[in-house]
Amino acid sequence: MTPLTVADTINAISNDKSLALFNHIALEAGNSDNLKTRLGLTRKQYYSRMSDLINVGLVVRKNGKYFLTSFGKVVYEAQILIGKGIQNYWKLKAIDSIETSSVHTQLPIEEYNRFIDTLVDGNDIKDILLKNYNNKIAVTPNEIFYENQGLIHSTRDR
Repeated sequence: MTPLTVADTINAISNDKSLALFNHIALEAGNSDNLKTRLGLTRKQYYSRMSDLINVGLVVRKNGKYFLTSFGKVVYEAQILIGKGIQNYWKLKAIDSIETSSVHTQLPIEEYNRFIDTLVDGNDIKDILLKNYNNKIAVTPNEIFYENQGLIHSTRDR
């Protein structure tokens, strides 16, 4: 079996019908009766999409009913966060505008916190923005922060 990739996972929920199917399974765990009809899917479309969801490990079938796997629950929460980002899209664009207009003059962290707190709904998005802003302040221009690996590599070391 080939290793699972982010692209495979996103591809499995990349169209509206697949995402609707995935979300329905998340919200109505085990209650998949007439799901094919409610979503307006042909038999082939339904089983093809369900097969994709199962093959990437998002969904499992137990006793003829479909449920999210633990991985599926993580992906579900991630796509909920993306939805919140979309709901706040124009507010996030305003933040980008402020950040790019003050390239040489970084806002003080307290002012940035107030700005984000006033503008953005949802603590999860605020946390992401504040974490990224704090990382910009903590890392000097001569350093590159590789967050996923947990390393700080200084260009002075070269």
